[in-house]
Amino acid sequence: MEYALTPIGVIHSPFTEKEQTPIQASRSQAIGRVEVYPEFSEGLKDLEGFSHIFLLYYFHCSSGYQLLVRPFLDNVLHGLFATRHPCRPNPLGLSVLRLLERHENILVVQGVDVLDGTPLLDIKPYVSDFDLRTEIRVGWYARRSNE
Repeated sequence: MEYALTPIGVIHSPFTEKEQTPIQASRSQAIGRVEVYPEFSEGLKDLEGFSHIFLLYYFHCSSGYQLLVRPFLDNVLHGLFATRHPCRPNPLGLSVLRLLERHENILVVQGVDVLDGTPLLDIKPYVSDFDLRTEIRVGWYARRSNE
């Protein structure tokens, strides 16, 4: 069975080469613009009341994948699904960004970590009551974060 996704907009960022992009939104202060196509702009009503948003997007410059990968922050092979590596069977990305402003169908965001022109698939508000987790394990990354 196949599924089709249609972009609802495009993400504009200062990054035009893969090597320029930060490895995660939490490690970026870059300002970007999220252009939501006019036919979807009504769906932005009341979004400006949230400080952070999730962006779901398509890694349009990614091709192929391997099930064992060496993530950016480690030199050991790990299973693809235990990493945030961009080359995936379904090349989907997810970032939590600070929403700075909304101007009609344009969102100004901080923490952008994607290439300019990245197709936007969905937007969801970050709600700490739903999204914040306090008792977590971070797998192999625990070793890296203690260094």
